[in-house]
Amino acid sequence: MKFRTAILTTLLSAIAIFTACKKETEEVLVDSNLPQGALTVSRSGSITEQNATGSKGAVQLGTDTKNIQFVKFGADFSTVLATGTVSVYLSTTKDFVADPANGNPNLRLIGIVQKNGEQHFKLDPNADAKFTHLILWCGSANIPFGFAELK
Repeated sequence: MKFRTAILTTLLSAIAIFTACKKETEEVLVDSNLPQGALTVSRSGSITEQNATGSKGAVQLGTDTKNIQFVKFGADFSTVLATGTVSVYLSTTKDFVADPANGNPNLRLIGIVQKNGEQHFKLDPNADAKFTHLILWCGSANIPFGFAELK
């Protein structure tokens, strides 16, 4: 009986030591819509308000450690109707020039503003160097809310 107790005690001690020494694995969730690692900024600018919309804030264009390009709005970004009605475009000029029948190769939709404050827009594929401006456009009002020259 003492022998069984000693074996059982030894076995339970081994399990306790193994469990205590076992390295716990922690699941890491990665949001692929956010930059992975540091964002290396290649160009930046500040939003110039248009049509009394209160649009303002810093804008950056850069790549993450996986060479994926993003547009980042700074924490100071704000505009009216930042609830899904303002579209974000890259453009070769500060002026919004749509051509719905033929498309405009000098204008690229990159996302919809869902909120004020910091946010990222993943570019897939990466944007051509010809895009020098970011435009905030409200399609329902058919007016520009602001633009930023990216230098």
